[in-house]
Amino acid sequence: MVTDVFGAVVPGRPTGVLADVWGRSAVRDVVLTVGAAAAVGLAAQLALPVPGSPVPITGQTFAVLLAGAVLGPGRGVAGMVLYAVAGILGVPWFADGGSGWPGATGGYLLGFIVAAALVGRLAALGADRRPGHMIGLMLIGNLLIYLCGVPWLALATTLDVPEAVSQGLFPYLLGDALKMTLAIGLLPGAWLLLDRKRAG
Repeated sequence: MVTDVFGAVVPGRPTGVLADVWGRSAVRDVVLTVGAAAAVGLAAQLALPVPGSPVPITGQTFAVLLAGAVLGPGRGVAGMVLYAVAGILGVPWFADGGSGWPGATGGYLLGFIVAAALVGRLAALGADRRPGHMIGLMLIGNLLIYLCGVPWLALATTLDVPEAVSQGLFPYLLGDALKMTLAIGLLPGAWLLLDRKRAG
């Protein structure tokens, strides 16, 4: 009998994350790690400027949390570290094709790493297999990103904390809700299809 992180019985379902269903190898892990970094880089190009804020609206948070949940904590963190380090060293895959030291947005990069670690760990315990639990997973992941990103934004600029919250949090909540809605169906749906395939 398998139980998820919330204690619910999940009979017949394997432990671990989706990426492990078809086995693991060193080559596969490297490919998945690089793929996670590239996915975040691609999502960063879907950028909309926010008036008055140095932080654009992008698809990054969705890609980060999805990578953590699908790959687990080890490969998820490795992918986010690769994304951050490669971007700082010159790979033009930060928002709008940017690269180099991120300055005011550096805290969000740190948040990506922290969020991938915790989301990946919780997903490995089964938190990505039910829509209700997936809501909690996404909320926790987004909260960690903002807890790192908003204070950094305040320290790196002349903004005080309320201004940093206004410019670094509030404009992104609607987009986060939309991403959350997509993720709620995506991962639990993938596990459901997998269970049906195994049963059939």
